[in-house]
This record gives sequence, C-alpha cells and structure tokens, in this order.
Amino acid sequence: MEKQPKRRPLPPVDRRTVLGAAIAGGAGVAAARLLGLRRTVEVDAPQLTAEAVAKRSGLDWVSPLGDEATRVAHLLRRTTFGYTPAELETALGDGYQRTVDRLIETPPAEPPELTGAEEASQAKGLRLVDLQTWWIDWAIRTPTPFAEVMTLFWHGHFTSDFRKVGLQSPYIYWQARTWRRFFLRDLRSILYEVTVDPAMLRYLDLSQSTGQNPNENFARELMELYTMGGGSFTEDDVKSASRALAGWREPRTKAMVDAQIADTIKRTGSAPPRPPTSDTLKTGVFERGRAYNGPDLTFLGLRRKWDTNSVLDRVLEQDSVAPFITRKALFHFVSPLIEDATVTRLAERFRKSRYDMRTLMHDVLTSPEFTSPSAYRSLVRSPIDFMVATAKALENPQLAKTVPASGEAMGQVLFDPPSVGGWPSNASWINSSTMLARINFATAAVNQTRKVPGTSDAHAQFLDSTLSPQTLAMLNVLSDDRKRWMVVLCCAEFQLK
Repeated sequence: MEKQPKRRPLPPVDRRTVLGAAIAGGAGVAAARLLGLRRTVEVDAPQLTAEAVAKRSGLDWVSPLGDEATRVAHLLRRTTFGYTPAELETALGDGYQRTVDRLIETPPAEPPELTGAEEASQAKGLRLVDLQTWWIDWAIRTPTPFAEVMTLFWHGHFTSDFRKVGLQSPYIYWQARTWRRFFLRDLRSILYEVTVDPAMLRYLDLSQSTGQNPNENFARELMELYTMGGGSFTEDDVKSASRALAGWREPRTKAMVDAQIADTIKRTGSAPPRPPTSDTLKTGVFERGRAYNGPDLTFLGLRRKWDTNSVLDRVLEQDSVAPFITRKALFHFVSPLIEDATVTRLAERFRKSRYDMRTLMHDVLTSPEFTSPSAYRSLVRSPIDFMVATAKALENPQLAKTVPASGEAMGQVLFDPPSVGGWPSNASWINSSTMLARINFATAAVNQTRKVPGTSDAHAQFLDSTLSPQTLAMLNVLSDDRKRWMVVLCCAEFQLK
C-alpha cells in the first residue's frame, strides 16, 4: 500500500491570534477561493478601528449585494439578531420581498412569563440576571425575530433603567413586554403607551409630577429625545407640557400592597389604619386631583387647555417629528451616513401614513439605499446583537445564560442604558477592550457548545464569502471546526452587518 504523506500539525489558534485578525480584518477585502468558493476579488482597505467605522474611511468592502441570496442574508442581519442555517434557508426560499413582508406583517410572538415577575415587590424583588436571561433566551428562540430587534430599538429610544425603576415591582418587566407589543404600531399609540408606562413614570419622574408642582423631565425628553429633536421647542413649551401631563401615578399590584402592609406591621406592630388598595391596571393611574387645573397654557404656539392626549397630538403636528424618527430608523438599520434627500423622501410617506411604523420600516427595508454598496457592512453589531447572533450561528440556545455576565465588558447591559439618550452605536462599540471581551465571549460560546455545527459553509452563510486576507488565510489553514468557528465569530466581517 502506498505510504501516505505525513501531515504537519495544525498551528494552534489562540485568542491573541484571532483578536489580531479581528482588529486588522479591514486590512484588505477578498471574496476568494475557499473550499470551492467561486469569486476571487481583492481590494485594499485599512484597519477596522473606531475611527475607520465612524468615518467609513477605507471600509468600502466589495459589495456582493447585486446577488439576491446575499441581499436576503444582509436583510436578516439588519432585522434579526443573526440567524440559524435553517432560518437563512427559509428566507432564501422566500426571496427578498416575501421575507420583508413576513418580517413586517407577522405579529410579535409573546415570550413565556418570567416566573415570579408579576409578584415582584419589596418582599421579593426581581433578579436582574433572570430578567436579562429571559429576554435573551426569547431573542434566540422566538419565531418573530424582527419583533425582538424592534423591542431593543425601542428600549434604546424610550429608555428606562433598572437602577432608578428598581426591581421591587414588575414595572421594568412590564415595560419589556409593552415595547414588544407595540412593535410596529403608529407613533401616536406608541407615545401614549410610553407616557403611561409605569417604569417610565418612575424613570422620568412623571409619577411625582402634580399640577401645582410639575416635574419637567418627561415633558423635555418627550420632545427632545423621543419625537422632535433639540432646538424645535422652547423652555416655555417644556413648562406648559409638564403641567398638562401631570396627574399620573404608578399602579399598585396586590403583591406590592401586601408587602407594604406587612412592612408597616413589622415596623409599628399594627396594620395601617387606611391600608392602600391594589389596582387592576398595568398602566399609570390618572388622578384628577393631582392634575393641573389653572389658566390656559401656551404650548407649541397654541393657547388652550391641555391634557395628555392633546399634548401628544400637538407634538405630532410638528414638521420636525417625521424626519427625526425617519433619520433614527435609517441610522439604525441602513447606515450612519444618510443623505438628507433620503430622509425627506421617506419622512413624507411616514407623515402621510399618520406615523405608521409599519409603513416606515417597509419603506426603509425596500429602499435602494438599504441594499446599496455603501450600506454593505456599514454598521457594527451591538454587543447584544453579536452575542445572540453567535448563539444562533452555533445553534446553541443555552448560551442565553452566558450573555448577561458578558455584556458589561462589551458596553451594553440590558435594562441599564448609560443615559436617558440610550446607548451610543457603531464606532462606540469598537476598541481594544471591547474587542477582547467579544473574543472572550466567543471562546466561552464555542467551548460551551457540546457539538458545534460543521463549518464547511459557514463563510458563505454568515460572511457572504467576502473575506479579508487574514480571515481567508486562517480558515484555509485550519480543519478543526472549533478553531474555524473561533475565526468566523471573531473576525472583523462578523462584527459588521
């Protein structure tokens, strides 16, 4: 029998090596021959750094978006937190337009209830890690992934954090479910639900606001961060709106009331003479006696009597609203560099639709800008996006338990945005520290996956077969699936979408 040539041992791939490939992954772009790959193209480009991402300097990857299959994968990366091979195959079978329609028209699937969340109180509060794991687990398993992407989008737009809201009530848990339910509803309905949301009432102090002593926090952010943008209103508008919006209080659940009574008994030895009663609502409760009852107010140029509904209606009459929301959607889903003409075109249809988010997102996803060469890999995956996409690529939903402990080092912790303005994005996610945290997570993810999927098609399924020379060289030299997955998950190409 002919003697087989002795194979040289494969070089080890450690985190330092993969990190170098990830950071330098933008040093060149190639859609090159790899395990039968058809295209061969090379273009020089500088490193994947925060500055390069922010300025789009030299990150002009060879765009394969002229191909229908690649457009479908591009669509899934923007509208879902990654995908499994089976989900990609389904979308490829449907084609681009039918996939857009399915993502937008399918109502959001509700996650299972988090055990004990509805009964959260001073006696037994929620555990943050349980709340985070509950959401991540559903983001991995859900049959309606676009709803989860939009839930996180709204979570970053209409922010609240567990630190101020607290975990001794179901409020922050209710909010996550509410944001999912309004998914792609009209902006008017969304704004009302945001205004009366218990977590928001507490986070921006509207529950403490009365007609005689109004708090301006919510009124200001309603206009500046949520709808109109800075410079489109005056301080007098803030003062008038804060008075008109006053009168809401937080609802009390039976568990919260029981815990309050028990605490009173423990402290005083007897029950309160007038024990509080619980509410059946899961929204704010309006008490007219706490509301404003003074002279007419001038708000956004009109003098009259105002209440919550009329304030929201007046806000939506402003010309700045449609461009503000449209630009934010385009920035989040298309590219950080958007032409004013694109914003104007989509904002006009958005306004005419009476601020229907379904119409706006359909227009965004079917716009020529969405699949233009300049949009390709123009966005950086957020940490949550990266971690969920990793779990889905490895087909290991058990990784949901690993995500909560890993987010802080990458710069994103669910239910804990850094400010009322939410999280920064794109270039802000990229630096040596956060990249190392991504490498650490990928290492743990691969190690915790008992049987990793084969990698023969991973470069095509998850990277569009458009690879930097570094990624290409490492994948070509390795045959071990675990090491190859480390390269796929940690390369620059996987960090971009």
